[in-house]
Amino acid sequence: MVTAEDVKRLRAETGAGVMDSKRALEESGGDFEAARRLLRERGIAAATKRADRATGQGLVEAYIHGDGRIGALVEVNCETDFVARTDTFRRLARDVAMQVAAMNPRGLTAEDVPGDVEGDRSEHALLEQPFIKDASQTIGELLREAIAQTGENIRVANFARFELGG
Repeated sequence: MVTAEDVKRLRAETGAGVMDSKRALEESGGDFEAARRLLRERGIAAATKRADRATGQGLVEAYIHGDGRIGALVEVNCETDFVARTDTFRRLARDVAMQVAAMNPRGLTAEDVPGDVEGDRSEHALLEQPFIKDASQTIGELLREAIAQTGENIRVANFARFELGG
């Protein structure tokens, strides 16, 4: 039997809706880890469905590190200004800006990385890099989670990294 407290706990951990959390817990027999996996899989499927939707809103986020020696700017787009003002979206933009400052990606995807870059091109692709705050997920997965939470298509449109003397 799934309790309201169980649903509340799963919602707090994943950001999923009440009914989605309840269904995931029921289908997993109350196993929180299995319910999280179900929600993640469903979020990825939902993100795929939304991929073609226009993203005309969003924000530009800046991150400055190392006493102003390294900085990053990112443009993250979504469908509505309502979502662009949410804490989830703002946190995502901030995290992507921090990732750009820390990891210096050379392209959004492996196909976007210039051919003269040494090593595996996917290592230099922002969406394929392990997230600096949680290496168990990539930036692409972080983006898909935000899409599942907000119900809107979200994409990183542009990014730039600046370093003194670099």
